[in-house]
Amino acid sequence: MFAIVRTGGKQYRVAAGDKIAVEKLAGEAGETITLTDVLLAGNEGVLADAKGVTVSAEIIAQAKSEKVIVFKKRRRHNYRRKNGHRQQMTLLRILSVA
Repeated sequence: MFAIVRTGGKQYRVAAGDKIAVEKLAGEAGETITLTDVLLAGNEGVLADAKGVTVSAEIIAQAKSEKVIVFKKRRRHNYRRKNGHRQQMTLLRILSVA
């Protein structure tokens, strides 16, 4: 069985055993959380009612994603700014879709 869940403003297709990286969620490594915003559910190509579906996941780790370089420049004005950013993220293992 699979489900489409929304967290952190993004949508993910998940099934039992999947590992996903999402925007930072509260919790420590090893804790179990429930993803409540289920948009769609299905099994073998047949869609099911998403109202009764719950997705439980285990937090693997709290980490940072790849560094993104932000570079600003204005031609002929001697203006250059270089900045880096690493987004906080949570690694999840989907335990069940029921």
